[in-house]
Amino acid sequence: MSIILKTEDLCKYYGEGENIVKAVDRVNLEIRQGEFTAIVGKSGSGKSTLLHMLGGLDRPTKGRVLIRNVDIYRPKEDALAVFRRRKIGFVFQAYNLVSTINVWENIVLPLGLDGRRIDEPYINELVDTLGLRDRLHYLPHALSGGQQQRVAIARALAARPDIVLADEPTGNLDTKMSDEVITLLKTSAQKFGQTLILITHDEDIAQMADRTVVLEDGRVIMP
Repeated sequence: MSIILKTEDLCKYYGEGENIVKAVDRVNLEIRQGEFTAIVGKSGSGKSTLLHMLGGLDRPTKGRVLIRNVDIYRPKEDALAVFRRRKIGFVFQAYNLVSTINVWENIVLPLGLDGRRIDEPYINELVDTLGLRDRLHYLPHALSGGQQQRVAIARALAARPDIVLADEPTGNLDTKMSDEVITLLKTSAQKFGQTLILITHDEDIAQMADRTVVLEDGRVIMP
């Protein structure tokens, strides 16, 4: 498998001098296309900061993030936003669904923002894979936490991104629902050909990944 994502001496520092905080410190990673990678570490280890930089949400202090050999932070902010919308799908712990629109509208929202045509057969396949067929006309508040997270996964996959980044996607769910959501996320990514990078502090979830990266004090201690 080819390398789809690579970091080179990636750093994110806050403050300066004696007060400097090295949230991410000289991280070098290579992620292969189609791989399911879990990034684990204690609270404050830099996991979320790293994921946000991998996804183009937070500019590094120094170093580079390369996706298909393109330095994602070289373009201007507008171009980065377009790249992020088309190439990267995000799943967050808080779901981040739009409360005033229904499930179908939440799923296809990224396509509308990008002015793209909705591929209805593909979206319907996503809906069926994630078990949302009978919930399409519901508003988010009428769904359980697990159902909302399924909608968030469908939305992340709707634009056929190359990479899906999931930040503690089961943090608000019980154990049974957590296992179900991770299984669905992994199955969907495999079925639709995406590379999956997931942050978790749960060792059981990490064991479901193809590979585990351990972060400690902003540094990779086990690649």
